[in-house]
Amino acid sequence: MKPSLGKSDLCSALKSLPNKLEGMLCCCNSPNKYMRLDSKLERKIIEVKKSASGHSNFRSVNSIILRFPQFKEQLKEIRGVFEQYDEDSNGIIDHEELNKCLKKLQVQLTQKEIDDLFFSCDMDGSAGIQFNEFIVLLCLVYILVDTSTTSHSTSKMGSPQLEATFDAIIEAFLFLDKNGDGKLNKKDMMKALNEASPREKSPAHITRKEMDWDRNGKVSFREFLFALIDWVGVDTDDEIPVEGH
Repeated sequence: MKPSLGKSDLCSALKSLPNKLEGMLCCCNSPNKYMRLDSKLERKIIEVKKSASGHSNFRSVNSIILRFPQFKEQLKEIRGVFEQYDEDSNGIIDHEELNKCLKKLQVQLTQKEIDDLFFSCDMDGSAGIQFNEFIVLLCLVYILVDTSTTSHSTSKMGSPQLEATFDAIIEAFLFLDKNGDGKLNKKDMMKALNEASPREKSPAHITRKEMDWDRNGKVSFREFLFALIDWVGVDTDDEIPVEGH
């Protein structure tokens, strides 16, 4: 079993948090081509927020960081699903393979929704979904699928453990989404940072421009997922990187 994130690692991670957030929030500056998809995700996030009991397992940013090793190990389990549907073993899932995958999972989505998911998660324009992109796509599918279309005896994704991980990631987003509008803004992130390190002021070098992914002043759940997956380092064997390493 890999060692958990210790106190010294947590302090190092928190110390480097401003730099991580800067990288997370300035990795995309092109116009949003998938506003309809992101708007639907926002509505779903708001629904989850309203249906929640108000209890959260997260009290600060560092409580989210402490879950990174667990997120990493659980999300790596998706590799087997990815390889199962990568029928030609070329390291990507193409459009046809994705359709087969979602059909096998009995996901009730329109073809337009599937197309939007595919192209919005194909970040490098390779006409295929790589492993990290597949993780993001499955999490988006999980939140988009209407629970009324699934049996109470059957999980939406076929894996209660995976769903629990997705639920925890959604809960982390809800913790950061202070005003509950289904997306993040600079004020949300600065408030979260101050909650994590109340004795330290928010770093001045994280400007509005750096916080704005697609120049609309907001960070969508989809964009947050890509940043989180990269931050956690799902596709590496290393521990969570800390400053100076």
